[in-house]
Amino acid sequence: MRGRILIIDDEAGIRQSLQGLLEDEGYQVSTAGSGEEGLAIFEQVDPDLILLDMILGGIDGMEVISRFVEMDTRCPVIMMSGQATLENAVRATRLGAINFLEKPLSPEKVITEVANAIELSLLRKENESLKAAMDNRQVMVGESEVMQQLRERIRKVAPTSATALILGESGTGKELVARAVHAHSERSNQPFVNVNCAAIPRELIESELFGYERGAFTGATGLHRGRFEQADGGSIFLDEVADTSLETQARLLRVLQEGEVQRLGSETVHHVDVRIVAATNRDLTELMSDGRFRADLFYRLNVLPLYVPPLRDRLSDIQALAMEFIGRFARFNRRLPIELTPTAVEMLEAADWPGNVRELRNAIERLMILHEGEEVGAPEVKSVLTGQPGPAIGTLEPENGRSLREIVDEYEAMLLARELRKADGVVSRVADRLNTDRANLYRKLKRYGLK
Repeated sequence: MRGRILIIDDEAGIRQSLQGLLEDEGYQVSTAGSGEEGLAIFEQVDPDLILLDMILGGIDGMEVISRFVEMDTRCPVIMMSGQATLENAVRATRLGAINFLEKPLSPEKVITEVANAIELSLLRKENESLKAAMDNRQVMVGESEVMQQLRERIRKVAPTSATALILGESGTGKELVARAVHAHSERSNQPFVNVNCAAIPRELIESELFGYERGAFTGATGLHRGRFEQADGGSIFLDEVADTSLETQARLLRVLQEGEVQRLGSETVHHVDVRIVAATNRDLTELMSDGRFRADLFYRLNVLPLYVPPLRDRLSDIQALAMEFIGRFARFNRRLPIELTPTAVEMLEAADWPGNVRELRNAIERLMILHEGEEVGAPEVKSVLTGQPGPAIGTLEPENGRSLREIVDEYEAMLLARELRKADGVVSRVADRLNTDRANLYRKLKRYGLK
């Protein structure tokens, strides 16, 4: 398939002749007889090019292209009219049209202009895909041992076409891993389609994944290409795949085994070349034993497993992650970046982070929003983590009725808890790192209820 084209013209003869001409050239063509219908079909078919008649019944072509601009679509538009004037051509160009064709249409000119426009459209999408891939590679920061192992695993997995299954807790960055797999593969200049299976109602998931024909069900007013067809030639990321029904799992298995999808309401089978990358934060073996996940689908998905470690297993990456999020927030919001003091970093490293990297990112954004000044210390970090103003650690003055001894004890307990996690509970390692007597350390751990 060379590209998808949407023709919007209220003359049936022109729609039919253009559709036949362009389908003979290898394009996939959808048509609409009015501006209103064209706007509705656009959202369903995601075209690479729109051929739009200027004069339509109902809303005219100029209004339609204005609506496309409001929708922030970057899909190129070629205007057509039997009443072409320089004024109309200039107006259409100002609204965003890339060309203006005068009726009666010349088949040779239509073929040439369409080919040029499709090439431009696909080049834009390719550049956006590559930029997104680069942006997401930058987000995978951290030099901990577990992250180095994950990067090495991605390096080996990405060049293949085999299915990958990403496992890890919520918030660890499974989507970033999926994008990294795609970005390092031979499909990197093709679509990457992201599907959150848990966010789509079960009664709609199959129509979203596999598409539907006009009239397939109440409300199916036009053809809809499913996510698998949209991902043809590229990769599809099925996030939270464990949340799909057994019926949907059976259809996913067919795609994996045969490379075939069938739209709802259609008897036609479409072949797709798609690499599937799935992810879950649930125990699929437990779901299989309970009969809630198909064993045959699990074995098809679990060809190349990738495990994303939780943040508690990569505490040494927290400072690098925090600096990455600070830089991103500062760039996107045109603000000066903040600088974390050593005690602020230590407090971040001592936190539990059950929400993993996502929770850390949210905490950094709150810091950037709520606290002014170039330097952020432990009190500001504590206020963000607890929602309460933090003690002025390091000062010699009591605060809010608390003594310096209480403040120091609280900080010491957090420091020891962090070091214990880093040392996997081995007290001798903590004693060596902190250069303190082991017997004294045991007493402190007992005092704070840490051992």
